[in-house]
Amino acid sequence: MKTDVVIVGAGPAGIFTAIEMIRGGSRKKITIVEKGSAIENRHCPKEKTKRCVNCKPYCHITTGFSGAGAFSDGKLSLSYEVGGDLPTLVGEDVVQDTIHYTDGIYLEFGADEHVEGVSDNEAKKEIRKRAIQAGLKLVDCPIRHLGTEKAQDLYYAIEQYLLKNGVEIIFGYECTDILITDGVCRGIQITNGKESLEILSERTIVATGRRGAEWLEKTCTDHNIDHVPGTVDIGVRVEVRNEIMEQINEVLYESKLIGYPKPFKNKVRTFCQNPGGFVSQENYDNDLAVVNGHSYKELKSDNTNLAILCSHNFNVPFNQPIKYAQKVGELTNMLGAGHILVQRFGDILDGKRTWQKELSQSNLRPTLPDAVAGDITAAMPYRAMMNIINFIQAMDHVVPGFASTETLLYSPELKFYSNRVKMNEELETSVKGLHCLGDSSGWTRGLMMASVMGVLMGRKIVRDEKE
Repeated sequence: MKTDVVIVGAGPAGIFTAIEMIRGGSRKKITIVEKGSAIENRHCPKEKTKRCVNCKPYCHITTGFSGAGAFSDGKLSLSYEVGGDLPTLVGEDVVQDTIHYTDGIYLEFGADEHVEGVSDNEAKKEIRKRAIQAGLKLVDCPIRHLGTEKAQDLYYAIEQYLLKNGVEIIFGYECTDILITDGVCRGIQITNGKESLEILSERTIVATGRRGAEWLEKTCTDHNIDHVPGTVDIGVRVEVRNEIMEQINEVLYESKLIGYPKPFKNKVRTFCQNPGGFVSQENYDNDLAVVNGHSYKELKSDNTNLAILCSHNFNVPFNQPIKYAQKVGELTNMLGAGHILVQRFGDILDGKRTWQKELSQSNLRPTLPDAVAGDITAAMPYRAMMNIINFIQAMDHVVPGFASTETLLYSPELKFYSNRVKMNEELETSVKGLHCLGDSSGWTRGLMMASVMGVLMGRKIVRDEKE
């Protein structure tokens, strides 16, 4: 079959490419190929079973229309300083202006008009002061919170908008390869497990998200598409009582703190804070279970969770950061018999594992009920573990009680966007007609920045069409 523009992946980057093409008056035929289901058909059985059943052939939380965005905490970061390295590629002013524009589109489709983290400057100054004293940097970033359940309604509205405007969306098909002849991308090959098809196109846009980062890395290697190893993030999901995080939650909603703790001085940061949220499990290929966090607009828990991530860079002689992170995850999964591991911070300092009985006696009750109490230090690399411990202790100066005995650490929390596809500011790769967007490209992290990259891609296609 033939089309003008084929987009691999119906996550935010791919979706917003199509939206911007429509808004720009493009007459190009757009085809989106998505491995998962339409958003209205995405359902996680854990709502009924209360335990992850490891859905096949893919996890409904991470795969389907809107990608992981539909089932994530649904937070839009409204500052160019948060969300990856796209500003270094196209410019800070361009990204900030496009964030404002893209945010307007989200509002049109039903996003909450309220913005978190823009009030109470005196309280914010006090938090920043404590962060400086602890050797941490506070990144000031306004947040628009969609909410896990509200995000699904918003993305359903976007899905219907695309369909009504003639976008073809092929669900249930996975891209197995891209078609390149004489240095020019001619399209893609896809399969649903029973039949294979070729889609020929003028432009091919790969936007497969963090879940598709490993596949894109392999594809770049196989076809000699210019790319470099990037940073891999390995860490934990931390959970504390809401009372501990009360001021941070009210003043900032999401605290974005960065530190370089001794002795290794690697970059360590907080990410994806969920006030009153729930710790969740996501399953990737090869039955890899990783931890994440959700935050609903209406349903609230007694706890707040957030990620603490350590950045690792590899180059010589090892240059496969994604595989490194996967091995850490696999080892942790093995210790948890296929489940997420959870351990109390005090037990880590005492050099002992955590037992289920100890969790049941604590003030803090896990919001991931099928997490297995154990010892995450038996799987976490020493360097990463020391970074996490020292960062948590620094956080305790900013948020008193954060480093308490019963603070929970869930593992593994892994972010797969370490492959960096080389592109110019026009988002062109070394292969003519091929573009790579979003988290799988290595240039963005999170909903807003991936959406922004899609908008910029859509604008380029419209400009080229009018020339």
